[in-house]
Order: sequence, then structure tokens, then C-alpha cells
Amino acid sequence: MQPQPITVDVLREKYAADGETDIDAIQARVARALAAAETSPHAWEQGFIEVQRQGFIPAGRIAAGAGRDLDISLINCFVQPIGDSIGGREGGRPGIYPALEEAAQTLRRGGGVGYDFSLIRPQGALVRGTGSRASGPVSYMRVFDRSCEILESAGARRGAQMAMLRADHPDIEAFVHAKDQAGELTNFNLSVAADDGFLRAVENNDWLDLVHAIEPGAEARSAATRRREDGLWVYRRIAARQLFDAITERSWRHGDPGMVYIDTVNRENNLRALERIEATNPCAEQPLPAYGCCCLGSIDLTRFVSNAFGPDARLDLDGLLALVPTAVRMLDDVLDVTRWPLEEHAAEAASKRRIGLGFTGLGDCLAMLGQRYDSEAGRRQAARIATQLRDAAYAASADLAEEKGPFPLCEPAALANTAFIRRLPDALQARIGQNGLRNSHLLSIAPTGTISLAFADNVSNGIEPAYSWSYQRQRRLANGTRKTYQVEDHAYRLYQAQFGPDAALPDAFVSALKIGVEDQMAMVAAVTPAIDSGISKTVNLPDDYPLADFQDLYLSAWRRGLKALSTFRPSAGRESVLSASEQPKDASADAGKENMPGDVCPLCEQQADS
Repeated sequence: MQPQPITVDVLREKYAADGETDIDAIQARVARALAAAETSPHAWEQGFIEVQRQGFIPAGRIAAGAGRDLDISLINCFVQPIGDSIGGREGGRPGIYPALEEAAQTLRRGGGVGYDFSLIRPQGALVRGTGSRASGPVSYMRVFDRSCEILESAGARRGAQMAMLRADHPDIEAFVHAKDQAGELTNFNLSVAADDGFLRAVENNDWLDLVHAIEPGAEARSAATRRREDGLWVYRRIAARQLFDAITERSWRHGDPGMVYIDTVNRENNLRALERIEATNPCAEQPLPAYGCCCLGSIDLTRFVSNAFGPDARLDLDGLLALVPTAVRMLDDVLDVTRWPLEEHAAEAASKRRIGLGFTGLGDCLAMLGQRYDSEAGRRQAARIATQLRDAAYAASADLAEEKGPFPLCEPAALANTAFIRRLPDALQARIGQNGLRNSHLLSIAPTGTISLAFADNVSNGIEPAYSWSYQRQRRLANGTRKTYQVEDHAYRLYQAQFGPDAALPDAFVSALKIGVEDQMAMVAAVTPAIDSGISKTVNLPDDYPLADFQDLYLSAWRRGLKALSTFRPSAGRESVLSASEQPKDASADAGKENMPGDVCPLCEQQADS
């Protein structure tokens, strides 16, 4: 098939170096750059080229920057800490303005940043040193938002940021309503860090203490104000269900905030004995500790479907898994060749060597196999892929540990006793318990919208179903204008090439806008046990989806063991970058204007190449 104009333009504008005009040239440059980390670079360079040709797609920053003399990072996203002081450092965390300077260093080198603002004292808290009252975390979020906007106007890639706040922070209600006014915090996604205690209180219609370590000033006190035995100050008490309803109502209206189930995240963390995770990267597929990073890559599942659309269609799982050892090695090498925005990033990555291998094209892969995305068979297939990918990745990391040594903070016995590792096959658990792993974490399903477009003929993004089979997409160009393209899904193009443009699409072609909400969540739940970091999946809702049903989704996701939930309702006030086209031959296609779910919301459009 001839390439689509948008794939050629995106490839050349976002990823090609001077003189590069095609995928082969980019892949050769990436292979050469990453092989330099090996003791025998020439022995690995061709293998790194081949694994890319066969379907492994390194993340967008790797494709854009590896092997080029540019002061940019090969890492897409980071989490960075923020303390409560104005300046200096305390407890290993920078104060607010030093944290802002660190954010600027990261954003200008192309990395998005997630933060937990919960340590910042609430509005009205005492500031004893100056005899004043604190203005609260939301006020400082506006400072970070404006800084990100200025960096963009100075010519850097558009930055993306994630702001998180604990559900029991005294300013949580201000945080929940922070985007009520149009134009506020446009460079931020928002998520509430919801712990089990809060969610159980919601279930039981109980009360919630809003607490902080800093004493409240006179105007921030209430009848409930006291200092608890754990040393935290209770500012006031609210009905947990009232707060939960406010969170979900705002998300229903304009898409923010999402919710991260922070206790689930930490229970499932392979390094739970060494670190506490408090935030995620901007698209939430990477829960990370302070100064943690996302080193990502994805395997295109559609490359391994044989006899597509036929009665004997099958997935060559052995062929797919054969790519995994080299893909893991390449991502591990990224950590050694990248430029780091901060020394703290380099130290964190070196000590734990987190990577995130995942897949893309799931929706198209299932359609090519004749399985509906919203069917039990489709979910079983996805769970099988994820589980086999998990086992192959951990085996590859165990091999690398024997060859190059385990990650420096690895304690094999403690690692083997974690919840995720205990789900691995017994023989693999025994290997890890004896020799450890090269990488503390290995798996992540990222939003792959731009790399899937540029390197894989617009296969469906990550774990998502196809948005629509034919649609218009707006791209923001370097000069600030937008260009509209007609875009077709890869599986749709392949089906037309085989059966003709007038052939009716079979039942397995079901697009995102036609898949029920519960079926979308069920797909994430099916894959979650096999993914050690996180999954970027947006649950797409019709614009008339009832608020009461919507609120139940967030409790259901927590009960199912999901780590986070992000939703998208077309009328939720987000700018549209896609428009679906009417397709008379496709019963599942939607005509008219629709917003894009997930990977290209206005904030994340530039981060979608994770």
C-alpha cells in the first residue's frame, strides 16, 4: 500500500534528522546510537536494525534524538518532587522555586513532567518565618503552568505536565475545581491520588479528615481542627461521598481530574520496600518515584498476524516473543546513552534501570484475527499476549542481569517476594530470587499515537481500539497553524486492499465510539495483572452518558484492581483534533464532529509519541 500523506509528513517532521527521508534511515541511526552502549557495538547494530524492521518501535524521543548532536533527552516523561519550602532543599526534595527551575530544565529538553503537590501547605496554613499565610498548592500550579507555556513559546516542544493531589489534602476541593474557568491550567492534566481509606469511606458514606503536616492559621481552622496522634493537623472533615461526587462530576463535565488508585500502585510496585510512589507521568502509564523516568518502546502486534481476516487467521506469538530480548536490551541501553536533564534523573535511572516495553495495534490486531475488541475472546487474546510478553521480558532481564549485572539496588530475595513477581512462572521466580534482574520494572502500555502513525501506517494506538476507520485529523504545525489530513486506520486500509473499497466490513471491525464502557474497562482489567507499571487507556463515553453511571465507573475501576482511570466524553469541553467521516459500508462508523479520545487531547497531542 502507498503510504498515507500524514504518515510521511509526521515521520519527516518529528523524527527524521537532516538527510533522512525514510524509516530505514531513522532505524539505522537509532540502532547505531544504542549499540554504542554495548561492549561490541558492531555485533549488535544489525540486530537492533532488524528488530525495528520486524515491529519494535522505540518511543518517539528515542527515534527523534538518538545519534543526533542535540541537547535533548531520549526519555519522554519524568516525575519530579516538590517540597513545601519556597527555596532550598528539605528531605531530598527541592523547594517550590528550585522545583520550578528543575521542571524548566526537563521541559526544555523535551520531557513531560508529573508532580505531587501534596506536600505544599494548604491555603491559610501558617508560615511562621514570615508571619504570613500560605496561598496553597493550586496557586503554585498556576506558576508552573505559565512557565511551561513560556517555554513552549520560546520554541521548545509543547510541554505536558501532570498535577496530582492527595484526596485528603485540605485544598482538594480547590484542586478539583481548578479547571472550571476556561483557559486555566491548560498545560496540566489533573489527577486525584485516591487511597483505599478515602474510597472505603466513599463506599461506607463515612467522613474524611482533610489533613496536613503544617498547622492551620486562624482562618483555616474549623470545629474539627485538632492534631492527630500521627502528628498531622486536621483542618476540617467532609463527607467522603461529597468529595467523590465533586471529583467525578468535574471529570464528567470537562475531563479533569482523573483518578490514580495510589495504594494499588504501591502494592503492585516491585520496589515497594525501597520507594513510595506519589505521582505519575502526564499520560499516567508510568507511576514513578521522585526523579523517575519513562524509557519506553512498543511492539506492533499487527506485524505478527498471518492470513488476516480469513478463517485461519492466527497470531504468530513465537515470532513476536522472539523480538523481546533485543527490545529489552535496546531500552536498557537507552539509559546509558541518553542525556539527562538533571543529575538526579541519571542517578535514579542508574540505580533501578526502569524500562517500559509494551505493545501497540491491539484493536487492529483483533480485527485482523476476526475477534471483536468488546468480546470475551478478544479479552482472552489480549491477556494471553500481555502475559507472554511479561514472561519473555522478565526472562530477558534475568539474562541481562547475568551478563551485565543486576540493577544496583536489586535485592533478589526481596524482589522475588513482591506481588507482581509472584505471578510469574515458578522457574522464572527462582531465577530472579537467585540472580535478580537487570531492570526493576519492564512493562508499560503507553499512548503510541504518533509513533504508530509514523512507523506503523496508523495502527490503532496502544491498547485502544481504533478510533474510527476513516477520519480527519488536525496537526499543529511548527508555525502554530493547523493542517487537516484525511486519515485511514491500518486494518481498514489492509481490508480494502484485499477485498476492494466497496466490501462491507465484518463484525470484528468495531471502533472506539461503538464499544460499551464496561467492555473498555474489562479490557484494561484483563491485561492489568501482566503489566508491572501502568496502562494508558481512556474510557470513551457517549456525550449523553448519565452522570450517576459515570460516578460508578471510578469505584468499579478501583474494585477491579486498575491503577488509574481516565475518561473522555465528547462534550467535555476539550478542543477537537479529529473528525470522523461517514462510511456507508461500515455499520460502526460515526459521522460528524467527534473529539479524539485519549492520546491527542490538546495537552497530550505532543506527548502521544510515548
